[in-house]
Amino acid sequence: MKIEIKVIPGAKKNAIKHEQDMWADDTWKVYVSAPAVDGKANKALIDLLARHFGVRKSQIEITKGLKSRHKTITIKGI
Repeated sequence: MKIEIKVIPGAKKNAIKHEQDMWADDTWKVYVSAPAVDGKANKALIDLLARHFGVRKSQIEITKGLKSRHKTITIKGI
């Protein structure tokens, strides 16, 4: 499964919002409290997605946008 997300680092709390409308593709916004420093936000993102989808962290990979807020995530086993 591949999803396109926008990460918002430094948020007050960790949260996932999935919005779908008829004019745009599925939009996933992921808020993480970790700062975007030394990969901390990416680690928090993977932790949050693993809990949300009920998979191991090793099954989640950032395939595009490692240093960007807009990322493509591949989740194996779903």
